Amino acid sequence: MPVTKELLEIIACPKCKGDVHINEKGDGLVCDKCKVMYPIKDDIPVMLIDGAIKIG
Repeated sequence: MPVTKELLEIIACPKCKGDVHINEKGDGLVCDKCKVMYPIKDDIPVMLIDGAIKIG
């Protein structure tokens, strides 16, 4: 089950509490403010600050 619109409406970046969106590949949730991506593994977002991948 992929990440749904309903989930995206309630989920937030654990670091800044800002909005996240699915990246182009569909394998992570991106916080533009923090410039990090939280990976999606087995259709489950891994929303751990220590597990975030820095982008840009």
